[in-house]
Amino acid sequence: MPGQTSEALRHALAERSRRIVDSTAFTTAVFCLIAANAALLGIETYSGVVHQWHYALKGTEHLFLVAFTAEILVRVAAHADRPRDFFRDPWNVFDLLVVGLAFMPFARENATVLRLLRLARVLRAARFLPQLRIVIVAVGKSLPGTFSFLLVGTLLLYVYAMVGWVFFADDAPEHYGSLGRAALTLFLLMTLDGLGDAVRAGLEISRWTILYFGSFVLLGSFLLVNLLIGVVVNSLEEAKELEAAEARQPVVGPSAQADEPEQALRAQILAARQALDAVEARLSVSRPTCRCEDAGSQYSSTVS
Repeated sequence: MPGQTSEALRHALAERSRRIVDSTAFTTAVFCLIAANAALLGIETYSGVVHQWHYALKGTEHLFLVAFTAEILVRVAAHADRPRDFFRDPWNVFDLLVVGLAFMPFARENATVLRLLRLARVLRAARFLPQLRIVIVAVGKSLPGTFSFLLVGTLLLYVYAMVGWVFFADDAPEHYGSLGRAALTLFLLMTLDGLGDAVRAGLEISRWTILYFGSFVLLGSFLLVNLLIGVVVNSLEEAKELEAAEARQPVVGPSAQADEPEQALRAQILAARQALDAVEARLSVSRPTCRCEDAGSQYSSTVS
């Protein structure tokens, strides 16, 4: 009985907290808190305002921390019947870390760390903006493709930087005097910044330099950049499909989970009843045969 009572209390607490978390008023209030926290961070960049309103700003920051802590507690209570599900959502883990680390001694003593943690609260606005959440998920999904892009781009820069050092080190040492300078110059050329000046300086050395700059711009500025755009767009489509799949996924409430053992028991009872009906059907078929055999034995004994 005590175990059943505590379980019922957990289900009731989770149900009430879930209603609060899913309500529009709660979402709007939290988003307004995040926006106000961002505004407070901007105000604190003005030294005159901080000097005049130091205690008021400190008190407001403590109120924000209390409000965000209450929000996290409500979200945790919404998973009272299923605690593991709380940590399956990456946004819940992120919110818990951002708010929880603010209470750590090293964060309270280090002003820089504390400002960074307060700044991280602004990123929580993505939780309440579906389009921004899709973009963040897309950026995360594009990281493997981005690493491949960086590998190919680094190889391209290395090869062309070595070629540029071989041909232009004596004539333009300020740009191609070493491998690092040549790579930096080519990286800037990849953005098409100063390309005209570089081509004109190269033509003064040799007409064949047009092949060097033309091939590098074609491979670096057009091919690689378009490849990166394709990776990001593909990841964005995957993020949209994932968001749509999560929106279509039905939410299983605690009541449905509580009915699962009862449904399994009913299925077992139904199977047992069907087995008993089959046994009774077999017995009903075999009984007339047995009676006929008994009557035949009695008749033979009478004749004898």
